[in-house]
Amino acid sequence: MVIYSIVIPIYNEEENIREMYRRIVEVMEKLEGETEVILVDDGSSDRSLHFMREIHQRDRRIRYISFARNFGHQIAVTAGLNFVRGKVTIVMDADLQDPPELILDMVEQWRQGYQVVYAQRISRKKENWFKRFMAYSFYRILRILADVDIPADTGDFCLMDKQVVDVLNSMPERNRYIRGLRAWVGFRQTAVQFERDPRFAGKEKYTFGKSLGLAINGIVSLSKMPLKLATYLGIISATVAILMIFMVLYWRLIDLATPLIGYTLITIALFFLGSVQLLCLGILGEYIGRIYEEVKGRPIYTVKEISNSE
Repeated sequence: MVIYSIVIPIYNEEENIREMYRRIVEVMEKLEGETEVILVDDGSSDRSLHFMREIHQRDRRIRYISFARNFGHQIAVTAGLNFVRGKVTIVMDADLQDPPELILDMVEQWRQGYQVVYAQRISRKKENWFKRFMAYSFYRILRILADVDIPADTGDFCLMDKQVVDVLNSMPERNRYIRGLRAWVGFRQTAVQFERDPRFAGKEKYTFGKSLGLAINGIVSLSKMPLKLATYLGIISATVAILMIFMVLYWRLIDLATPLIGYTLITIALFFLGSVQLLCLGILGEYIGRIYEEVKGRPIYTVKEISNSE
């Protein structure tokens, strides 16, 4: 009977797979009970799938799923969760910034009764100040805006009990933000702190654009505050418009010599109202786009190959 399942999404990680496997095996040998590893190939264009097949032939504890195309990191994690068989599931990345050795500490917390154990970063080695600042700011803003309490400085690296995984698998939504859903489901949760290592090899997959997209997805998935912001901006712009009416009447009827009235004031007002309208339309578009994705009812991923034809 499988006790531990380790889910690892992979996208163009050919330079990391062998070292990742070596370190994972060292951890597996220290765990008491049968362990499986599920590698999810997210439509890689390099030799990642080749190495996954090679490792599977050598070690049947290693299973793999290969997508028909790239569907994204969060969907790859979701697919892995759909295929696990263990009593407890660990999710981690393949770039070794998530140290596999921390799994032992997570398992110890699980044995003490915690159903979710998340890894919390206390430092980021060899990352530039801009990325550290953006990450720090995002997690604090998300905690303020989200409807649930999401721990700061936590990623997808975590351990989850089977009961938690079953709840996540029962959720039908398509735009998934795993660390947010993990907080939303509840259960007993605790943190294991660690220093995040730099990427072992290869290029970083989460560019600024992808990180920004993930941040927007997290906020929209877990908060209605952006919609309320549109309402507040509408109230503010209406208040400013009313004040400007009184000001223009005053200048026209009483202070005829004022230099403030004319095309400059009109241009500023137009740009202000136009920006508010476009911002509100953008916010509405984000939510409507997600409704559009949900009602289409397409599968969230397609699989071209599974190890052992399972």
